[in-house]
Amino acid sequence: MSKTIYIVGLGLIGASMALGIKRDHPDYEILGYNRSKPSRDIALERGMIDRATDDFASFAPLADIIILTLPIKQTIAFIQELASLGLKEGVLISDAGSTKSAIVNAAEENFVGKSVRFIGGHPMAGSHKTGAASADVNLFENAYYIFTPSSLTTSDTLEEMKSLLSGLHACFIEIDAEEHDKVTSQVSHFPHILASGLMEQTALYAREHELAGRFAAGGFRDMTRIAESEPGMWTSILLSNRETIIERIEDFKGRLDEISQAIRDEDESQIWNFFNQAREQRQAMEIHKRGGVDSSYDLFVDIPDEEDVILRILELLRGTSLVNIHINEENREDIHGILQISFKNAQDLERAEHVITENTDYTVVIK
Repeated sequence: MSKTIYIVGLGLIGASMALGIKRDHPDYEILGYNRSKPSRDIALERGMIDRATDDFASFAPLADIIILTLPIKQTIAFIQELASLGLKEGVLISDAGSTKSAIVNAAEENFVGKSVRFIGGHPMAGSHKTGAASADVNLFENAYYIFTPSSLTTSDTLEEMKSLLSGLHACFIEIDAEEHDKVTSQVSHFPHILASGLMEQTALYAREHELAGRFAAGGFRDMTRIAESEPGMWTSILLSNRETIIERIEDFKGRLDEISQAIRDEDESQIWNFFNQAREQRQAMEIHKRGGVDSSYDLFVDIPDEEDVILRILELLRGTSLVNIHINEENREDIHGILQISFKNAQDLERAEHVITENTDYTVVIK
């Protein structure tokens, strides 16, 4: 049976979600809201949606399912507005916010006593690109798509959402909203604070020690990549998950104090254990198995400084979907550079490792 889906917000997430829904449900009518005209026009021209509006309330009563793909504060504001509109009986509402407790609580408060089903959602995928022009039907492939049920979630709600979003090819998982916010505060939100803090510290340090900026490569580049994230979004995330994030910051302060004291005491054993435990713990984590925020699978190839060597490797990988390639050659004293190739799934990573190893004598490492 055909349904009418309302995607509220046609940025990267909303537009990519529309493409995924269209892939498996071409008969569904997809309505789209966006404040800016360029994103509406692109979504219409590329067939992501069937109709568009800049008047949020106008399409809401037509929808069987409404998905709010907006910043957290705006999502909560629109939940409040939806509660005052004449919606379809049993309408299903979800969202795509990066924190869940505040949004789930807002839905439970505003939709109480109404014929509305609500389930929180968080697709853990993204890109440095923005807007409908950057929409990608494969954006969510193999990434975790988290659902956080509420008191307004009925027994059929989760399965209906999984069916709707089957074309995203995501890994669906269900957890409590509060637990979601605790977990993501550690593995997503807090790392962004660390990256931005390290970037600010280094920029200031480089004013007096110019070479700090020139030598900042390798590990520094990898650690600070996410410092380029959109500041408005991260301000909203931190303020909607304050207590948990502050607790993570205070915990980390204590860990820094411990290693600082070990260095001051010249405690070689404690310093060695500090690094060794971190290495063992990282190796034990399922970091590269699947899912996660900005999930990618990285291959590193030691390559000589020879003409066409990169073209040769890329030719070997013809037909394989690449996320990114980068040459890490800063600060190296030998004649080799390191070609970093990122893939979206483990299968492509394993295939690439096999093909390059079989057809070259280059050193290939997976991290």
